[in-house]
Amino acid sequence: MCGRFSLATNQVILQEQFEFIIHEEIKYRFNIAPSQDILAVGSNGRNRVGVSMRWGLVPPWSMDLKIGNKLINARAETIDQKPSFRQAFMKKRCLILSDGFFEWKKQDNRKQPYRFIMKDRRPFAFAGLWEQSDIGGEKPLYTCTIITTTANELTKDVHDRMPVILPPDTYDRWLDKDFQDMDTLHSFLSPYEANLMDAYPVSNIVNSPRNDNEKCIQPLNSL
Repeated sequence: MCGRFSLATNQVILQEQFEFIIHEEIKYRFNIAPSQDILAVGSNGRNRVGVSMRWGLVPPWSMDLKIGNKLINARAETIDQKPSFRQAFMKKRCLILSDGFFEWKKQDNRKQPYRFIMKDRRPFAFAGLWEQSDIGGEKPLYTCTIITTTANELTKDVHDRMPVILPPDTYDRWLDKDFQDMDTLHSFLSPYEANLMDAYPVSNIVNSPRNDNEKCIQPLNSL
């Protein structure tokens, strides 16, 4: 699964790399947790657009905001079979930007958190789905989920699942709501190349979502 990640990269770098427009300031986040607002990038048919969305997808047929707590992730293997995700997979795909994600490894009687990043330290994009609901206020509520797949050689030592990380050459097709070649879309949902990634242990302060500071992403041996 993917239950915690970070996005502590300068906004200018993010906009240059992912080529999107946004009309708000992107704040540094070191320990993003479910039910919080996160940065997603979609397409309006002309441009890529950054939008703040609540992490935890609320299907359009549900009026229960709490259902999103159970839908923070969508399994790649069954994504076009589940009613909660099927329509979004067809038409409402997005990029969820990150510069690292956390998983916990069982060690004796405790769990050690690890942070997974790119070897070049650049930000990357999870494959995401989004939905729009009319619950919870006067404005539409935008919610999203992160797609997960089987672990690669790097992550499997810590967890048997990992978020789908999209290569840049897939972004345009992934964001194009009119592109519905299911075989091609499914081919994007594979484990990312392990040799392009790195990992290191971090402090257990990341265990609490109340902690959202730079110490959450620092290597354990540097604290």
